[in-house]
Amino acid sequence: MLAIVGGTGLYDLQGLKIKDRISGQTPFGQASGDVLIGEIGQHPILFLARHGSSHRLLPHEINYRANVFALKAAGATMMLGFSAVGSLRMEIKPGDLVMPEQYIDWTKADRLRTFFGGGVAAHISTAKPVSPNLVQAVVNAGGRINERITRGATYICVSGPRLGTQAESQWLRQMGGDLVGMTNIPEVFLAREAQMAYATLGMVTDYDCWLEDESQHVSALGIFELYGETLAKARDVLDSLLAHALPEPEATIRQSLSHAVLTADDAITPEQRQWLDVLRR
Repeated sequence: MLAIVGGTGLYDLQGLKIKDRISGQTPFGQASGDVLIGEIGQHPILFLARHGSSHRLLPHEINYRANVFALKAAGATMMLGFSAVGSLRMEIKPGDLVMPEQYIDWTKADRLRTFFGGGVAAHISTAKPVSPNLVQAVVNAGGRINERITRGATYICVSGPRLGTQAESQWLRQMGGDLVGMTNIPEVFLAREAQMAYATLGMVTDYDCWLEDESQHVSALGIFELYGETLAKARDVLDSLLAHALPEPEATIRQSLSHAVLTADDAITPEQRQWLDVLRR
């Protein structure tokens, strides 16, 4: 089942026929909101607003573990996020749609990055952190409606909530980043720990602040000048995606915990076993 995680501006899912609503309470705390269970066309769909229904949560305040766990517990095997991003490359323009395929974690110690620890040890492989099948399906969906989507970008995640300095923006470019955002980490890695195929459709709002032209520097007001139009394009891509058969998640992703958990089963408590069994589904 496909789970949609709505980012800035995407607090509901048009066309979703809601069948049920599941509380976001999990063993890892409270998710950003209830998980909506419904249908769009022929597809069962889950939906969760990352920042809450009224955008009440800053990026570092989001309980990413609870969000991912709640979606997995509701039956998700794939997770498609929507995120506002800044561009670190001239050729990636405000208004573009981009799918990152690599990530660099530049966040600080204000985020819980893993389900594991506290007596359950695991080391998950994230060399290829996103699902090629899901990325290609979204790119194909864009192609069907003549909406170009750039793929293969590297997303650097920063903590926020402040917008960066020019020196920081230039440093992120030197690190090899193509995009900068505040929300995809640890979401992408937690999805892999939950054996879910993950991808993000990034909506480019600005050039961050690496350009010398100060009129191009990111601001909260500037983010929203193009954002409504870009978000509409992203919604059209999603409609195109859901009008066709969805991809199958890769078997390697669906089995990513097979050899990652190091703790012996008889050393795991009943409470730990309950949440671990959900991740292993």
